[in-house]
Amino acid sequence: MHRLTTPFVCAFVLIALALVPLTGDKFFIYLGAEIIIFALFALSFNLLLGYGGMLSFGHAAYFAIGAYTCAIFLTTLELPFLVAFLGAVGFSAVGAAIIGYFCVKLTEVYFAMLTLAFGQLVWAIAFKWVGVTGGDTGFIGVAVPEMLKAPATFYYFALIIVTLCVGVIWIIVNSAFGYTLQATRENRNRAEFIGVNVRLVQHVTFVIAGTFAGVAGALFTLFNHSVFVESAWWSASAEVLIMTILGGVGSFFGPLVGAATLIILDRITTEFTVYWPTVLGIILLIVLFFFPEGLMGVFKKKKGGRS
Repeated sequence: MHRLTTPFVCAFVLIALALVPLTGDKFFIYLGAEIIIFALFALSFNLLLGYGGMLSFGHAAYFAIGAYTCAIFLTTLELPFLVAFLGAVGFSAVGAAIIGYFCVKLTEVYFAMLTLAFGQLVWAIAFKWVGVTGGDTGFIGVAVPEMLKAPATFYYFALIIVTLCVGVIWIIVNSAFGYTLQATRENRNRAEFIGVNVRLVQHVTFVIAGTFAGVAGALFTLFNHSVFVESAWWSASAEVLIMTILGGVGSFFGPLVGAATLIILDRITTEFTVYWPTVLGIILLIVLFFFPEGLMGVFKKKKGGRS
């Protein structure tokens, strides 16, 4: 996307999103809130895959850590909202720091498999620790603050938080650190040769990505008023991978577009058939074979064709 048009497009999208609650339709408000939350989740994943070249099959772990921590802090420990929300984000960051320390020591398929193993470990803890997480039943009845119980109020809260997070991620990927990260993706050996501490750069990125995934997880708890172990299952990590591929890996706005597209298609398709996974598989095959750069790649080609 051209640098001159980007601010105008962003402003238009923000205005459009801000107008959603004014419709008064709860369906659109809930749909919009879900899109906003998962757009941030997908964007955090794109930091790893798109900018760092690190394929993680366990990214949902940090989403789940943020979600469960927020629920436990608000309901079980009855902590103030701000403490609970920031604590959830902090726990996700710590979890990502610990897991990332081991994962960045490996590369490619070994990295991916280790992230999957750690992700399943988080799922197992959530599943087995019934007294704290609710286990297979889930953590139901989260004590969401009264001010956020109204759908429109929560929507605007989520929109503000996610907008701030997107802005921070934009600054990161366009900073010297962001360019260094992309250099490690393009040629790890060359980056090491010129003095870049590749493991450190990747570890920091891992923590940043996990932190923003935790923000998305905490928001999802407030949105859903509950948390279930499926949020940590490998399929949740696969879903965010599909969102990123659908929108365009490595494109900043690609995951945002991919998240919106996938969620809307999910809602439309499930109205007519129970075979949503089959439809999703067909969509993914079409994208991989005919649009390898995702939906943002199609937009860029059309724009390039006009110029």
